[in-house]
Amino acid sequence: MKDEFVSRVGLWGQRHYNFLKKNNPTVINAMRLNGTLEQYLTDLDQNAREMFELLTKQYVGLEGITEELKAENQVEWVSQMNSIKARVIGIVNAELIYI
Repeated sequence: MKDEFVSRVGLWGQRHYNFLKKNNPTVINAMRLNGTLEQYLTDLDQNAREMFELLTKQYVGLEGITEELKAENQVEWVSQMNSIKARVIGIVNAELIYI
């Protein structure tokens, strides 16, 4: 069965859908029957986006990454931001997506 709405739920929701489809298809089938799958994935996507944004801001603050650094040494700023984003993606994946 093809779930047409999946392309509209966002990246995080799509990742979780694909994880469930592969590892726990019974859950997807039950949600399809209940009519709750699309809303579940939409809500999860929203929560994951909010978690990603919040954790990114917190890490930026904790590690002292500033607009001044961005202006003075853009390469270093990009490197540090990429490091933070990679760590935050790992946390969001572990806490919300691949469970």
